[in-house]
Amino acid sequence: QVQLVESGGGLVQAGGSLRLSCAASGRSFSGYAMGWFRQAPGKEREFVAAIMWSGGSAIYADSVKGRFAISRDVAKNTVYLQMNRLKPEDSAVYYCGAGRGSQYYTGRVVAADYWGQGTQVTVSS
Repeated sequence: QVQLVESGGGLVQAGGSLRLSCAASGRSFSGYAMGWFRQAPGKEREFVAAIMWSGGSAIYADSVKGRFAISRDVAKNTVYLQMNRLKPEDSAVYYCGAGRGSQYYTGRVVAADYWGQGTQVTVSS
């Protein structure tokens, strides 16, 4: 059974930092793109960042470039999202997603073969 379990969300003041974790289990993720997405109340889910499980460059939404960093630790089967200089507009439920194939690595696809349950991030002004 494939599981993606997010953690690390919480309440932080504007300008602060949080690190989200996504623990992946249940299968090999070789060939998968691992991504972070977010959904604010009343809005559609949007792409935040992605990286191939095998490594290589990461891609980011323009709104988070220079502030967020995605990484993965293959030994720990975990994907991270380091979020710095947070803004109130970053408040959302953040989801980890895994999609097989490079088409999920384009930043244009808000879809995944597997999703986590989400973790709430709230940034106060």
